[in-house]
Amino acid sequence: MIDAKQMKAARALAGLTQEDVAKATGLSVQTIKRMEITGPERSSAGNVQAVQKALESAGIVFIPENGGGAGVRLAKPKNS
Repeated sequence: MIDAKQMKAARALAGLTQEDVAKATGLSVQTIKRMEITGPERSSAGNVQAVQKALESAGIVFIPENGGGAGVRLAKPKNS
């Protein structure tokens, strides 16, 4: 599961506001703010999946904990 720091970093890296993520997911801005502060583990799994999917659609790749720490990166653009 992604954590609060990954979520916030991913949103910033993608150049999205909390309002953008809220609109993309159908969640409230307050829910997005809470998830970034207290962590997504306090939200429903469906909400976390919606945020993760929206960020991945914006080009974010979530890097799982692999001994060096979890992280995020922006994917290379796909060739058309």
